[in-house]
Parts: sequence; C-alpha cells; structure tokens
Amino acid sequence: MWKGAIQFGLVTIPVKLYLATESSYQVRFNMLHEKDLSRIQMKTYCPVEDEVISRSETVKGYEYAPDQYVVITDEDLEKVPLKTVRTIEIEQFTKAEREDTNTRFVKQAYYLEPDKIGRKAFYLLKSVLADQGLTAICKVVIKDREALASMDPFADTMILTTLHWPDEIRSTTELDLPDEEMDFKPAELAMAKQLVSAMTGEFEPENYHDEYRDALMKVIESKIEGHEAVAPEPVEETGNLIDLMAALEASVKANKAARSGEAPVSVSDAKKERAKRTATAKDDEKKPAKAASSRKVAKDDADEEPAAASAGRTRRRKSA
Repeated sequence: MWKGAIQFGLVTIPVKLYLATESSYQVRFNMLHEKDLSRIQMKTYCPVEDEVISRSETVKGYEYAPDQYVVITDEDLEKVPLKTVRTIEIEQFTKAEREDTNTRFVKQAYYLEPDKIGRKAFYLLKSVLADQGLTAICKVVIKDREALASMDPFADTMILTTLHWPDEIRSTTELDLPDEEMDFKPAELAMAKQLVSAMTGEFEPENYHDEYRDALMKVIESKIEGHEAVAPEPVEETGNLIDLMAALEASVKANKAARSGEAPVSVSDAKKERAKRTATAKDDEKKPAKAASSRKVAKDDADEEPAAASAGRTRRRKSA
C-alpha cells in the first residue's frame, strides 16, 4: 500500500509497506426503513443542481475562504515538496525499552518488505537494532498525512508503527485524579501480589478471540429462528465502596478454581468468610483473658475458704 525507501545518513533501502493487521469478520448491520424494512440508501447529493450525483463526479477541495475552494488532485499531492512523501526518514535511534510515553499511543502497524537490491542493508539495520536494543524514530507520509513512527525488528522483518504527534495526546491533568498517594496495608499488598502471581504466564494470542461477536451471533441466530434472546444473569452489584481484601481474596480463589475446575467464589462469600475468620480470631484473643480471669476468681475463692474457716473457729471459742 506504499512504496519508497528507508533513509538514514547516506544509506537508502528500497522497501514496500503492507498493513500488518486486518479486521476480522465483523457483524455488520444495514440501515432499514422501520415501516417496511427496506434498505435505505446513502446518496451523494448536490444542492446547487438539486440532483444525486455519483462518487466519480466528486473531487477533493480545500476551503481557503468561506465558500471558496481550490481543487487538489492526486497529481498535486505527488508534488508535495517533502522527502517523507516517498521516504521513511529516520530521525534518531533510541532505547527500545524506554519510558517515553508518547510511543505508547500507536495508530497502525505496517510490515516492511525490502526490495532485493536493498536486502543486505535492510537486515544489517535490523541486526544492529536488535543487538543494541534500539528502535528507530522516523517520519513518513502515508495517505496524504505525515506521520511520526517507530521502526523495530519483528520476526523475520521489521515493523513500522505510526504514532500520535505530541500535540494530539491529551494531558492527564484533565482527569480527576487524587493528589495524595495511596496507602496500602501489608496484607493488601501481599494479596494483590499473590493474585498477580497466580495470573502470570506466557502470552499466547491463539487463546484469545472476540467473545462479543460470538455472543452477538447467538442472539441474531435466535431472532432468525423466531426466539427472543434470554438476558444473562445480572452481574453482582458491589456498590461504590467495596471490601478490597474480600475482593482480592475472591479473585485469588476464583483464579485457582478456574484452573482446577471448581466452582468460583463470589465477593460476598469471601466477605462472609473473612468476617467469620475475624470473629474467630477475636474470640481466640478473648480466651486467654477469660482463662486468666477464671484462674483469679478460683484463687480468690481458695484464699477466702481458709479465712472463713478460721473465722468460724474463733466464733465457736467465744461461744464456749
């Protein structure tokens, strides 16, 4: 979908770009007239001539003043005096594992295919980037727009990823974020680490698929057969305030249950179990105190018995 060259220093490597991703089969809907279910049409309408025209009769126009346009053709676009129209211009190299947040905002990924004449230079560049853990920051014009991009080794080729320009990235100051740092209890940190550890593993893309599309197709098939779709069970409401420890405990148990095939544990069940453990722990704390109190009462009773016996003997001697 693009043909040009990688340019850095005095080195030129002829390459082609191919889209690295494609949209999987999507469930598409047509717009219908509700009254008779006929499919409606979106037409290109000219208000001056009051008639519908074909797409082939349209051209690109730039409005340079109110209601004043200049027509721009594909030939005009080819004449844009910018090197990046047909060149992937490498601006700099930077560490691949960087904290530069701008490179996290990606748009589209493209595979690079070197022409035969440029294969040695292409794979030499790929080898250097891989060995030194670098990525190339470049600029290129794709579809009439100059794009900021990064280029990285990928499998047996390299991948070009277009990025958002810095002024396109919104600041996080627009968000309602807390000023103070969160304070976590040791038990909460330990439980969170346990949950993360239980869910850590190798990423295997083949294990993931579009579950929403599958579920949507079941609803559609049910409607085709004349049946109304059955609504799923409502999700357990937790409210705005939740017991964080109970939620973490339930998550850990649910993860273990999923791996072992056991029944999952809900947050409410975890809260009940945690409350029960807390009550048991408090009872255990009270038991030594009760035992000490019982021993004190017994000792006091034992001390009182000799005194009572002595008082009785004194009273008998006086009577005599």
